[in-house]
Amino acid sequence: MSVPVFLGSQRLPVRFPTSLADSATGAAPRPGQSRNGAGPARPSPGDWGGERTRLFERGVEFDFQYVSDSLWNIKSEQKERFASWNRFRWTVDIDFGALTGQQGLYFHATALWQGGGNLGTYLGLLTSPSGMSSANTCRLDSWWIEKRWLDERITARVGQFAGQDFYGAQHYAASFIFEPMGYALGNLSTTFESFDPPSTPAMEIRVVALRNLYVKSMVLAAVRSPFSQNPTGLVPQFNGTPVSVSEIGFTPGKKASSVRAFDDVEGRKGYSGLYQFGASYNPGKFTASTSATPRSGNYLLYWIASQALWRVDPKEAKGLDATFAYDWSPPSVNRNNTLLTAGLRFNEPLPLRIHNTMALGYVRNNLSPQFLPPGAPAGKTEQGVEFNTLLDVLPMLLLQPVIQYYANVGGGARRAVVFGFRTKVEF
Repeated sequence: MSVPVFLGSQRLPVRFPTSLADSATGAAPRPGQSRNGAGPARPSPGDWGGERTRLFERGVEFDFQYVSDSLWNIKSEQKERFASWNRFRWTVDIDFGALTGQQGLYFHATALWQGGGNLGTYLGLLTSPSGMSSANTCRLDSWWIEKRWLDERITARVGQFAGQDFYGAQHYAASFIFEPMGYALGNLSTTFESFDPPSTPAMEIRVVALRNLYVKSMVLAAVRSPFSQNPTGLVPQFNGTPVSVSEIGFTPGKKASSVRAFDDVEGRKGYSGLYQFGASYNPGKFTASTSATPRSGNYLLYWIASQALWRVDPKEAKGLDATFAYDWSPPSVNRNNTLLTAGLRFNEPLPLRIHNTMALGYVRNNLSPQFLPPGAPAGKTEQGVEFNTLLDVLPMLLLQPVIQYYANVGGGARRAVVFGFRTKVEF
């Protein structure tokens, strides 16, 4: 639940390293993710009596954070319920260039404890109200060794990490709460592309072909029950089919080697953008809707565009951003085969000295009619809308109140209204 194409931290919106390694990590990734970029970027809040700064100068950075989503279904057919999802995440990044003189070599590892109530499951939603919620667990999420060459134009990574942290991840994830916009596109799991925290063995190569263009490809183990097959994350599982995921990205306004998978405040300056096209393919066996006979192979295509539309000062971050994403997979194999997201974000709308944003997001989930029993009425398209305000209250504290509205819950006729907030504390 965390990570990189060219960005830095894990699934907060908020999953903040600043290099190409981060570039696949994200600076403000999935709710609760920490710096997933390989290599430290800057000391974190809470200096621990100067020890953090001393370690940072030697190429070692630690990060410890707590993130929670506290949500209520204030209007729905189900009885009102409060659900709190909580995550503690520990991360270490090592730059061996500063530590031992091995230039271009980095190490990353992150572990977490998470648990709580999953409001999306309770309401029967296709769109999870929280981009963090999954399964209760305490485990090693990811680790990798990364090598960079030619001024970070070529990067290779091997270890245990999640595909959805880097492929199909929403660039503006830190500005949203519900999952398809607050982490990664929700349909990516149709090919069993791995997600965090149950990351699987993987390797990746990234190349910055031109100043504003990158290509990258990853092979990962598609373990169909990762929580049960590797419950601690300490024993890598290679018993899944090999899934390949590839992406090409165009980055107007910035060098491709400096863009992260999840954006941060510093990266919003100027008229920056990120345009991504990607595909994942799993050669394993899948059951088609029209037959109980397994068929070989399943795939998914996705398109994501993120662009700064207007700036008060062309060189600063205050202004309006827009994002749009769409994915598609064969309707004969995938019940939830298309997903569309769109959103607007206003950076620094309030006249405050602290960082703040306001964001409006929309999610549309379509169900394939080929999975309906004969004679059954067609399912409806589930739609969700979210509005939230992010307030960087203190150097170590972030608050993000949110309200969400859902129509046609789970493809039916029900509606739901969810209210709550996200809290992030970085120690």
